[in-house]
Amino acid sequence: MTDLRSPLQALLALTAFMFALPTYADQGEDEDGFSARGELGLVVNRGNSDSESANTRLEGIYTQGSWSNESEAVGVYSRDSGRTSASRFTLGNRTDYSIDDNTYVAGVLRYDRDRFSSFRYQGSASAAYGYRVFRTDRHRLRAEIGPGYRISEARDTGESDNRFIVRTFLDYRWTISESTELTNRFLVESGKQNTFAENGLALSVAINTRVSLKTGLTVRHNTDVEPGRKKTDTLTTINLVYRFTDR
Repeated sequence: MTDLRSPLQALLALTAFMFALPTYADQGEDEDGFSARGELGLVVNRGNSDSESANTRLEGIYTQGSWSNESEAVGVYSRDSGRTSASRFTLGNRTDYSIDDNTYVAGVLRYDRDRFSSFRYQGSASAAYGYRVFRTDRHRLRAEIGPGYRISEARDTGESDNRFIVRTFLDYRWTISESTELTNRFLVESGKQNTFAENGLALSVAINTRVSLKTGLTVRHNTDVEPGRKKTDTLTTINLVYRFTDR
């Protein structure tokens, strides 16, 4: 019997469930309604060495008038010769309210659990003031800054570190052509004890209105880590993306 407790199988089962959801009516970029997308990358190697890896991302956005809510779940898992070499799960949610065409306020939640990080988990809640620096047909950039509070636990010592932080965020999107898009998201959560930074760069090429191929590079950095652990992690992915709407 298949053991669904395996992290790899759990990632695949979750993504398969999302891909099986019914398609919603198409929504425009700034129109009210719900949109969602699912991503999956899978590599399995058998022969002289046995390895398997999977990464998945699920996103959902709901917009109603001046309100918008965006939820995200990201999972990464890898095994090499029977040993787990990567295991990470991240949840995020942001709710924002547009004051006018350019400015908005937002509340952001983030929870990160990484088996191979110096931290057993990191969770944060932040408020933000956001500004849409520019928004054209091809280029979009928004910037956010605000206070927050972060809870974390060191993996080696088990000590908790709960303190206030300053969160900054940049979100850039370049529509290169009708079928090609470049995005870059840069996040910094800075506290007295540790500063966490993450940059995600991705290039998507549409195969049709629903399916696209996406390559990405994510770099994560913690300034304060336990001895013997690296401060910077990188993840390179090639994923198949399915859009539940054309939005």
